[in-house]
Parts: sequence; structure tokens; C-alpha cells
Amino acid sequence: MLTRRNFVTRAIAAGVLLRTEGGFAKASQPSTAVNFEIPPHACDCHTHFYGDQKEFPLSPAHLYTPENYHPEDMTALHRALHMERVVIVTPSVYGPNNNGSTLFGIKARGATARGIAVVDDKTPDADFDAMYRAGVRGARVISGVSGPTDPAAARPIYQSAMNRFKNHKWMIELYTDLAVISHIKDLVHSSPVPTVFDHFGGAQAELGLTQPGFVDLLELLRSGSAYVKISAAYRASTKAPDYPDAAPFARAFIEANPDRVLWGSDWPHPAAVLPGAKPSDPMPTFPIDDGRLLNQLPVWAPDPAIRKKILVDNPARLYGF
Repeated sequence: MLTRRNFVTRAIAAGVLLRTEGGFAKASQPSTAVNFEIPPHACDCHTHFYGDQKEFPLSPAHLYTPENYHPEDMTALHRALHMERVVIVTPSVYGPNNNGSTLFGIKARGATARGIAVVDDKTPDADFDAMYRAGVRGARVISGVSGPTDPAAARPIYQSAMNRFKNHKWMIELYTDLAVISHIKDLVHSSPVPTVFDHFGGAQAELGLTQPGFVDLLELLRSGSAYVKISAAYRASTKAPDYPDAAPFARAFIEANPDRVLWGSDWPHPAAVLPGAKPSDPMPTFPIDDGRLLNQLPVWAPDPAIRKKILVDNPARLYGF
């Protein structure tokens, strides 16, 4: 399972920016130019926006304190990457039913933005409908190290979301691991709403293509029952800066079903909370060059037609651009 301990260990190995006397790095901007043609209407399907904390307060249970960013920071990123569209995902520091920062980011970006919220069983139906009108298209119901450690515990979470989201045209998004995916695959097959697995589905490159559960994820893709984001390769691999051992996984997803693969940056690259950290400590980040990481896409998908599916067609169909 994606426990807090092993996530922290892997994050440090992958090059998490640790605290120094100068503090933490702010949100990255690409230092490497994109070296292939990006098709019109391309979409970054996974970012986070952290607004002014005076206006968008953090959850009392937050584990770190992010920088305050401006919409222009994200705009500059996507200008450099030649990305027109974006999907903004509410990060864990806000907790459920605290999606104001994401909604602000969507509004600032306009018609080229969509959002993924965080909700719970207390969220009123009226909030679902209002957020849909504002551009939200689903919710992340399991998120990394804050998710259940027992795969069986994921079933009622997923089933509850499946049953409720179908009334609001929302999709289900999960950042989890392969053990959970295996345990809910029958529900995913029967779900009336789309399911999206973040960050390589939680696969770990060092364990290879035969690791338990990977075949189940491929099966879900082949059947068209789920999407996977080939995002944040640094969460699957420790081999910075190009993460070559993540390439076989990206290619396997594409071979299974190129119509169910999405790309995302995971900007501004939040990392695991470090041992001994306090909630007031600045958010640690992975030191990522987004241009260099995007340049891995033609290595994973040499065919421009397939890249257009991943960057344009699949996001447009799923998020309703």
C-alpha cells in the first residue's frame, strides 16, 4: 500500500527538495523548451492551485503550508508548455468541501479550465450542481497517503461515490495503488460514471510490469472502463530527471487503449511531508523541470496521432471542453 512511510522514503529518493537555510523552492517554471509539436487545444490534466490563505483558508488538518500562488503563475507554465487547457485538482491541504481555491483558479482561467473537487457524504446536492456549472467535472475520493491502508476499505468509498456522482454527471478520480485498484475493479467495470486513476495508477517502476495488480489496471483500460494519467512520473520512479523506467508503463497503457490515457504535469509538484515536519512548515516540492518531463511524451508515444489523443481528444471528451 501507499503508506506515508514508504511514500516519504520514495519521495526523498526521487529528489524532493529538502529544507535549507534559504527555505523551499517556489512553484517551478520550465527551464527546458518543449522539443516536439504540441497540437492545438492540448490539456494539462493535473495541476493544483493554492490561492491566498486569507481568502482560502487551509483545513485544520493540513500537514504543510503551501506558498500563495497567482493564476498568472499557472498561465506562465502553460504558455511555456504550449498547453491551452487545464484541469485543476483540489489538493489535500484544503480537505473536503473546501474547493474555493480550485474554483477561483478555474474562474481565472475561464473556458479553458475544468476542475476536480474534494467532497464527502455531507456535501449538499446543490453544491454538486453549482460546482458543475462552475466547471467542476468530478471529485477525488481517495488521495495518496491520506487514503485507506486496507484495500477493502476503498470499496465503500468508491461505491458511495459511484452511486451519488451518477446523479450529477461527475467522474470519480483516485490517487491510489494497484492493490486498491485490484480490489475495486469489478465496481469500476460496472460504474455508471467514468473513473480516472492518477499518476500511473500508483504503479512502482522498480517492481516491473509483472507487479501484482498491474494487469488489472491494463484490463480496465482495455475495456474502456477507466482512464489513467501518465502524470508525475517521479511518483512512480526514483530515476530523475527523465525517469526512464517509467517509460515501459506509459507504453503499456497506450498499447492497452490510447483512448483512455491522459497527460498531466502535477504542477507545482507537492511532495511528501517530511519526518518531523509541522503543519506550519512550507510545502516541500519535487524539483521538476516541466519542459524536460513533457519531452518524455514523444519517447513514450512516438506517433503524433496518439499524442493528439492523449493531449487533446481524450481530455476534451472526458472533461467536456
